[in-house]
Amino acid sequence: MPFFAYKGRNARGELMQGVLEGADSGAVAEQLFNTGVTPIDISVTSKVVSASGDDPWWRRLGEKKVSSMDVQLFSRQLYTLLKSGVPIMRGLAGLQESAVSKAFGRVIKDLRESLDSGRELSAAMRRHPEVFSQFYLSMVRVGEMTGRLEEVFLRLFDHLEFDRDMRERVKTATRYPSFVIFAMVAAMVVVNMFVIPSFVKVFEGFHAELPLMTRILIGTSAFTVRYWPALLVALLAGVFGTRAWLATTAGRYRWDKWKLHVPVAGKIILKGTMARFARSFALSSRSGVPIVQALTVVSQTVDNAYLTARVEQMRDGVERGESILRTAAAAGVFTPVVLQMIAVGEESGSLDELMDEIAQMYEREVDYELKTLSAQIEPILIVFLGAMVLVLALGIFLPIWDLGKAALHPK
Repeated sequence: MPFFAYKGRNARGELMQGVLEGADSGAVAEQLFNTGVTPIDISVTSKVVSASGDDPWWRRLGEKKVSSMDVQLFSRQLYTLLKSGVPIMRGLAGLQESAVSKAFGRVIKDLRESLDSGRELSAAMRRHPEVFSQFYLSMVRVGEMTGRLEEVFLRLFDHLEFDRDMRERVKTATRYPSFVIFAMVAAMVVVNMFVIPSFVKVFEGFHAELPLMTRILIGTSAFTVRYWPALLVALLAGVFGTRAWLATTAGRYRWDKWKLHVPVAGKIILKGTMARFARSFALSSRSGVPIVQALTVVSQTVDNAYLTARVEQMRDGVERGESILRTAAAAGVFTPVVLQMIAVGEESGSLDELMDEIAQMYEREVDYELKTLSAQIEPILIVFLGAMVLVLALGIFLPIWDLGKAALHPK
């Protein structure tokens, strides 16, 4: 939704101004009237309140940005404060003073000022889309509507902790294979640019026909040495072109769909994403969110355009009156065991509990896959390394070997 800059006056006649998100100017005006502010001027703006505030840019160069850990700890602290009966304004003041991150301290300050001007907490957080996700905002809004805000913050803390732990485990498991692949690529570049050209002079002194593999290596090296600027430009163009393509809706959808079919890694991505989906759906359902709205909210947490489309397909089916089991089966991303658990949960009215069980099942599978990831990738890496060594051995050392044999057995 677009953002609107507004000016208005509150009940005391004081001038109020800021930025709000809304479907149109009428919706923004209604928000202002609900908070006791009479709008004077409302205009569309592209400016969004950011965590940087009004500080000069040179002060923010070395400043650490707001991280997911900051939001996670903030959720836990707010839960503790609200549960203890501390007023939210006093609690935010304490969190602002104790904030380790200066950028997040400014965010909390803006939240206090927004609440002081009559806004709801979810509306105040919506002014910082780079800090609070749409799922986070939707859950806070549900907590405000149901009067269970402290419980929602506790569940958000658990959700963010699970999400961060999942991402960290994937990064840890892929660090070693990524390093090996990078080393292989770097070795190929060094061999083509520096090693093979040194052997060319030796081979030219043989005055004999070189083996096919040697001629291929020499030709590849000569092409790389001669046209490396063009190859570098082509590589950069490919990188930026791919990023531009991924920025499109169709490109992102195809890329995310292809990732799920990548050997070894695809099933980990799928199970990790489905664990996040199940956990988010259970959280939304337990918080009292209607199923259609819950599926809309959960689709925003699925970090995959293809799976997001499948969740939205489920939502559309539920809106038409179909059962969750039928829409889940039509989505084609759930295993038969999961579909059976969904059927039991829907029949017994305990879908949130069964979704938690599904999330735990996916988490266990992802944990097992990550533990065995190195064992699954090592054979592939060994094959590629062996092939590269074999090509180099045949191409570089075979002519030298033939020359040695000729010297030992002269005609």
